[in-house]
Amino acid sequence: MKPENTKVASNSAENTDNSEERPKVRFITIDEETDGQRIDNFLMKTLKGVPKSMIYRLLRKGEIRVNKKRIKPEFKLSNEDIIRVAPIRVSEEAAPVSTKLNIVANLEQHILFEDECMMVINKPTGMAVHGGSGLSFGLIEALRALRPQAKMLELVHRLDRDTSGCLMVAKKRSALRNLHEQLRNKTVQKFYHALVKGHWNPKMKRVTEGLRKNDLKSGERVVVVDNVNGKESETRFIVLKHYEGCSLVRAFPVTGRTHQIRVHCQVSGHPIACDSKYGSEEFTAAINKQGCKRLFLHAASIEFTHPRSEQRVKFEAPYDAALTNILKKQTVKTY
Repeated sequence: MKPENTKVASNSAENTDNSEERPKVRFITIDEETDGQRIDNFLMKTLKGVPKSMIYRLLRKGEIRVNKKRIKPEFKLSNEDIIRVAPIRVSEEAAPVSTKLNIVANLEQHILFEDECMMVINKPTGMAVHGGSGLSFGLIEALRALRPQAKMLELVHRLDRDTSGCLMVAKKRSALRNLHEQLRNKTVQKFYHALVKGHWNPKMKRVTEGLRKNDLKSGERVVVVDNVNGKESETRFIVLKHYEGCSLVRAFPVTGRTHQIRVHCQVSGHPIACDSKYGSEEFTAAINKQGCKRLFLHAASIEFTHPRSEQRVKFEAPYDAALTNILKKQTVKTY
């Protein structure tokens, strides 16, 4: 059988029956953008439709080799490595995300910045960052459908489904590594805006309650305050404006715990408007009556060092109509 030789991973292996051509040996040459990635992670993204258990079995049996040698799942690939993949049959891929869907097509208008190595997008509220848990697709799958020519598109970080605003997506492996390093070193600055219940005291500028994830019997995951067993957490706040019965605050999460801003607002006595997990039913009902049905938590800006130019850059995401309109209906309070 004549082997296939490709520079990058193809989207899927062949699915054949007796009337079709049999699967072939495949050779994949690694480029610089995949340099440093683990072989198992690479194969799971490359061999679409191949179960994770089968990939590990193929590695264990030597059916997948790098530079003619057996390798372990944790083996890290290098530029110009050649992967040999034995003939395998894979299941038919799921239907691709349609770019004709309004929610997908409208994402073009939400892109704040894009170049050859990354993009920054103003994620809409209500859209998960990726598919799963009953969702056929999320933001990253939709972006891949909009950019079929892109070799890779990967989330650099995440936002809750109901949170809107600035989100970074890498288009090159080198950019992903660089931005992850910046996140670890805390040189990425993310500022959020939240409309919260009551009068936020301008003197309360830091909340440092420890946070712990807690799984309920229903399967729902919530985050609770736990200063003994929880993880250290810090959010810094600045009051942007006081209204009658509520405040608009800017939140800067020094740490990046799950639901951190939402829980820190709740424990401070100022839950965020329309927060179904940590909010105030009374406050949410009042905001709902004024026409806002979504969580008022918005990643308003993000600042980081561009991985290619090494220049410091900042991007700001405008509010959507729901957030803009609800603020217009509030009465500014003066003291």
